[in-house]
Amino acid sequence: MINILATAVSGLILLLFGIALLAMSSGEFQVAGLCFLSAAIVIYIRETRLVNP
Repeated sequence: MINILATAVSGLILLLFGIALLAMSSGEFQVAGLCFLSAAIVIYIRETRLVNP
């Protein structure tokens, strides 16, 4: 069975990585770093709380 919330969070992670890459390419390194950090935290929460609760 598909876990809808975990799948939606995966989309959020992809969005954060995309924003980070765009920010990095335009020279906004602080925004890129914050997005990469946020993506890492969201991945941790997804793997510990949503996939195997």
